[in-house]
Amino acid sequence: MHESDQQGTGPRRSARAGTAGGILTAIRSHPQTWIAAGAAVAFILVGAGSVALGATVGGPASAAGPATSASPSRAPSPKATPTPTPTVDPARPVPANPAAATRIRTCSVAGLAADGRLGNLEAQVVNAKTGQTLFDRNGVKPGPTASVLKTLTSAAALATLGPDYRVSTTVVAGSAPGQIVIVGGGDVTLSRLPDGQASFYTGAPKIQDLANQVKQAMGGQRITSIVVDASLFGAPFWQPSWDEHEERVVEGSTPYMTALMVDGDRDDPTAVESPRSTDPVSRAVQYFQQYLGTDVGVSQGVAPAGARQLGAVQSQPVTALIDQAMRVSDNTIMEELARLVAIKNGAGNTFDALNAGVLAGLKGYGIDTAGIHIADGSGLSGDNAVPPSYLTQLFIKVLNRQNGLGVIYDGLPVAGKSGTLGPGYSRFTGANSVADGSVFAKTGWIDNGYTLSGIVNAADGTPLTFAVFALGNVSDNAKQAIDTLVTGFYKCGDNLSNG
Repeated sequence: MHESDQQGTGPRRSARAGTAGGILTAIRSHPQTWIAAGAAVAFILVGAGSVALGATVGGPASAAGPATSASPSRAPSPKATPTPTPTVDPARPVPANPAAATRIRTCSVAGLAADGRLGNLEAQVVNAKTGQTLFDRNGVKPGPTASVLKTLTSAAALATLGPDYRVSTTVVAGSAPGQIVIVGGGDVTLSRLPDGQASFYTGAPKIQDLANQVKQAMGGQRITSIVVDASLFGAPFWQPSWDEHEERVVEGSTPYMTALMVDGDRDDPTAVESPRSTDPVSRAVQYFQQYLGTDVGVSQGVAPAGARQLGAVQSQPVTALIDQAMRVSDNTIMEELARLVAIKNGAGNTFDALNAGVLAGLKGYGIDTAGIHIADGSGLSGDNAVPPSYLTQLFIKVLNRQNGLGVIYDGLPVAGKSGTLGPGYSRFTGANSVADGSVFAKTGWIDNGYTLSGIVNAADGTPLTFAVFALGNVSDNAKQAIDTLVTGFYKCGDNLSNG
């Protein structure tokens, strides 16, 4: 305790008592004088209290007014205190509007996202109604997409070629009498099967029909030679980063990309996957000759400018090609569309032209394409790079059917129901089957990654767009880990937490 807080003793206490007795004696002797003095002291104390109260509420203290001639018994009239003008410290920023309260979401999938089977995870989930990112793990980092890239190729084709565009295969008159030129337009669905037999590609045009048109146009004139113009697509016809033995022979998923072929150059024209040849053009010409009923000589060349057309057949429209390719993840159609997009956009006719061509086709959608690299149209190359964040934004437009993108939505595999997420593909099974019918997404896998991206109609009714890449040293069991994570998105809905 400090010394000033102690009680006084001895001589100091006596002095205080003596002083008090003197004051009381003076008040009794001159009462009027002490009353006036007390009033003056009270006035001073009240004024001081007013100043102190003004400081507490932040208003400035009032300056004392001029002296008045009022009677001592009458208090002066109070003066109104002006409303203080708030001041702002120029060094302190002031928000124009207070920040809105942020909702606390409590449904976590952190444990599912930490599954080692996912390898190096890149993922993002967005509320498609609000555009708010609910979950993100390296979501802006570009990574290989596998077949999810088909979504970008489809969007570029719709914007560049148009939904109703059809790919033509034509025959024109050559420069010599009796010579004909077959011109490949890039249609990979052209079929060698005769009328009445269905090939793998639904509604495919027939090379038999083309031959019959030519015979009729020739009017009985003998065909003397055949020139093949497949110059629309430039070499190399095989993407250098693809594993040729695996993809062309073992899996049978991808042909040499020439501008003239039949049935996607499959050995079996009715199969989803079937080994492909080393010379798609020759296979097509062989069947063309057969239906023409001639064995005249064949050479490579270019159709004469302005030559008379002798026959033409057309593919299904771009919308139908996209629908079939998305459902079964057909590489061949997507490589065709990517090449046609690059040509139409003036980028060139080779694999090297695809990046500039496809990105030009995507420009009109208004989504930032920074970091994207397009190595092929199918996603087969590990050199493709797309951030999950691009896909979540694109799928919002797909969901809303903007710019004709609804055809992509319609072609997406559905968990437990159709396509590469349907029966027979071992996806969304067991506990994950709770999401059956609610996940619409494109699948993908290559040697160094498994991917899934699309739309989830969550249990709480919230539409979500998502992209999940499981990259690096991953194996086939990554598919089940992806399904489990996406089922977590389904269960959480808008309550999905990023924590």
